[in-house]
Amino acid sequence: MNVAWWGAVLGLLLSCGLLLAWAGLPVTRRVRLVDRVEPYLDRPPRQSRLLALDDTRPWRAGELFAPVAARAARLLDRMLGGEESVRTRLHRAGRTGDVEAFRVQQVVWGVLCASLAVFLGLLLWFTRGTSPGVVLLLVGCAFLGGVMLRDHLLSRAAARRERQIMAEFPAVAELLALSVTAGEGTAQALERVARLSRGELAAELDLCLAQARTGASLPEALHGLSRRTGIGPIIRFVDGLVVALQRGTPLGEVLRAQAADAREAARQELIEEGGKREISMMVPVVFLILPVTVLFAVFPGATMLRLAM
Repeated sequence: MNVAWWGAVLGLLLSCGLLLAWAGLPVTRRVRLVDRVEPYLDRPPRQSRLLALDDTRPWRAGELFAPVAARAARLLDRMLGGEESVRTRLHRAGRTGDVEAFRVQQVVWGVLCASLAVFLGLLLWFTRGTSPGVVLLLVGCAFLGGVMLRDHLLSRAAARRERQIMAEFPAVAELLALSVTAGEGTAQALERVARLSRGELAAELDLCLAQARTGASLPEALHGLSRRTGIGPIIRFVDGLVVALQRGTPLGEVLRAQAADAREAARQELIEEGGKREISMMVPVVFLILPVTVLFAVFPGATMLRLAM
């Protein structure tokens, strides 16, 4: 009797699901007159939510934990320090220099790693009887590991973006030299290169031009580019542009020389990277391939000697 009752309940649920699926199909859905007429009516402009007297939005967990995360981020910033270093790396990674937001991200990463460590520690506590002190030490190390991991990823992102900028720099410098040699001014050549190019360096040039349009002088905007990137060839490139803007000196040959220097530096870096890879390739050769080769060469002889004895 009990089995029959559960079968009736499951059959009723299946029937309701099939009916709901059938009712939701476009074939059985009727279009109302309001839905037909509404696209052709003028809608009143929506009022901004900032002007609303009462907030009727549903409760969000992020709004509750945001003050706690901000307080934890400020505490972490006082403990770790290095605010200027973080801001510099954020700029070099192509992000806004909001140190507090980055500290909040570090706190979130640390909490996630600590949560995993809590789960692992409880598992060890119940299965192997690990002491609570060891569990707390594991949780603290996991939190610091998450914080340091987020910092390391920021450094890697900054280094990766610097490599992209250096890869784009010779082509951008040659395009700029070609535009200047053709008779355009420095500002017009920068606008042309920023409009026709794609990439991180072109985005930085576009940002410089946007700052120049909003009130800053072009030399100040270019110096901001050199401060954000912090790369030696880009700093020399910006210094040459600023000197050309202020003194009216010829710029075409200087830009070509800088592009050639950048290509030579990239070639030298590629050679050095090849040398490092060659040393890394010696590890599997020496510790894996060579012992197997020696084993194949010695094993038959050792077998024959054993048989002879």
